[in-house]
Amino acid sequence: MAHQEVFRVQPLGWENDPAEERFKVSTLDYLTACTYNNYALFFRLEDADKSRAVDVLKAGLERTLSQVHHLCGTIEKDSTGGHSFVKQKNSAVKFCVQWLDSPDICKDYPSFDEIEEGNFRTSILGDLQRWSVPPMTYGEKPEAHPDNSPAVASYKANFIRGGLVFIMHHHHYSNDVMGWTGLTHQLAENCYAIVHQTEFPLWDARCLDLSRLTKPEVREELKVDGPPPPEIHPNHIPAQSLLFHLPKNKAAELKKLASPTDGTWISTYDAFSAFIWRTVTRLRAPIFKPDLSAPLFWAEAIDMRRRFHSPKVPPRIQQNVIAVAMSSTTPSSAPSAAEVISEWPLPKLAFYIRQLTDSATQEALDLALEMVATVRDRTALNTRIDSLPPMSVLQTDHRDANVSSADFGFGSPVTYRHLMDCVTQGVFIIYPPRDLSPESNDGPEFSLAYEKSLKQALIEDPEWNRYFEYRGVDSVDARYEDTSSV
Repeated sequence: MAHQEVFRVQPLGWENDPAEERFKVSTLDYLTACTYNNYALFFRLEDADKSRAVDVLKAGLERTLSQVHHLCGTIEKDSTGGHSFVKQKNSAVKFCVQWLDSPDICKDYPSFDEIEEGNFRTSILGDLQRWSVPPMTYGEKPEAHPDNSPAVASYKANFIRGGLVFIMHHHHYSNDVMGWTGLTHQLAENCYAIVHQTEFPLWDARCLDLSRLTKPEVREELKVDGPPPPEIHPNHIPAQSLLFHLPKNKAAELKKLASPTDGTWISTYDAFSAFIWRTVTRLRAPIFKPDLSAPLFWAEAIDMRRRFHSPKVPPRIQQNVIAVAMSSTTPSSAPSAAEVISEWPLPKLAFYIRQLTDSATQEALDLALEMVATVRDRTALNTRIDSLPPMSVLQTDHRDANVSSADFGFGSPVTYRHLMDCVTQGVFIIYPPRDLSPESNDGPEFSLAYEKSLKQALIEDPEWNRYFEYRGVDSVDARYEDTSSV
């Protein structure tokens, strides 16, 4: 059995904190997924450095939590409406340390080399419950609902042969991926200063000011009933997340293929997004038989940190600072299934995605939040793509999450993954390249939630294979299959 230690980590200087602190859940936070995010940082680490890494992470967490108090505590209802992150004076986060590298059990768990050889796929790890802090694994679950006093954060260091898998659990209300990225860099810089006895990094207090995204409570008589809480659509079938790689030179080819001939600019993102949408729609349509004349649903999560202008926000601002651009609500008419499959030229489809992305403005988000503020039960507004029919897509772009550059003093992560043992149909995650050197041909990786029974057709599709390299099954759904079977 694996040896495990559990620490209660309190913010540095907690003895002088107020009896209670409350940090408002912003209006925008309610629009994210009501789940825990389950991020894993993968470090190559020598045995001699492991014990020191525990001490450094513990001290780094203490200092970081003193800067981001909203992570230390639970989410609770407010008497005036809405919810808050609530920290009591003696609140702590759970920090677990697990040794999976002892001679008697180490063969039961993958080494760092084996994980790296497997492209850091979640499936390589097996049962995520062993690596995580239950119940804070990903998925729609009662434990994450804000009315049930969910813990906001916890952490777990798993030492394996040749390395460390450091798990960072956060309730999605507390951070989107770029908020987590900013937090990770702050933690890394604090750890680095501890190791090297250098000056600690500053922390901008404005990173905790979400007033820009928090609308005042509306009087009860002015509130309206919103939609019922989203449930999974009955037509979905079990899915797996498949991992693909798009080399840099192939991405350049796709951009050339998808660029409008009139000189209209599109990004590489627009090009590969259009190609992915076209391919998966073409392959899924014979099975799900959509109305070819009806529009398909496509959405993307967009980081708004660089798009705010009045006022600008600091890069490491916490909580959720995102917009979701949806084909169903943007001004441009969404293409039909037939147009996505073949009737529109690829440049036209790529330009449509460019228009969708550009529709995410500060002004548009502000109008949306004004409407959200009038809804009586905002917890029912969470984004859940699998509540929509099959073939709907929600894409989330993580390419700016440059956590591999974060130096913790004892090392930098080789990469990271958002670990899932519950596969949400329709979610496409884009990971940043692992090798960012100019001479490298390494490109982004794509974890595509895709129907298990249809996956072979995608893996073997000649047109798809012209650009994308298959790297194996990223995640399986523990609800439907054994996680050790992949």
